[in-house]
Amino acid sequence: MDYTLILIAVVLAVFVFFQYRSSKKRQRDAAERLATLLPGVEVMTNFGMYGTLVSIDEDENIAYVEIAPKTIIKVHRQVLLKAVDPVVPDEPAAETESGPELNKSNATPMAEPEYGERTNTPKKPSRKKPASDSE
Repeated sequence: MDYTLILIAVVLAVFVFFQYRSSKKRQRDAAERLATLLPGVEVMTNFGMYGTLVSIDEDENIAYVEIAPKTIIKVHRQVLLKAVDPVVPDEPAAETESGPELNKSNATPMAEPEYGERTNTPKKPSRKKPASDSE
């Protein structure tokens, strides 16, 4: 029997195994995501709109989302991307008495350049007239 044929079959089997595993993981993640979508939860849609989930119609695959007070939109259930986690603000950092220190860096003060040292200052253009060939 040819070993290359066996090698190709093994590679194909590994490929199919990883495809099956990743699809099962995606299905599990989608089921967990849909379990968190309950009425009253703040949600984000695929197109970036935030709102509060009012209700979900399982038969029609329609979700009703309130995006502003008394403004309810009807979207497809699969458009709901995720339930938004509430943002917990961090504790403010203690300010020092002198205030924040701005523009501190490791730069050294400017001094006269040494002989032959290059500087970042642009050279001034010369105002010499070009030599004419007619003279």
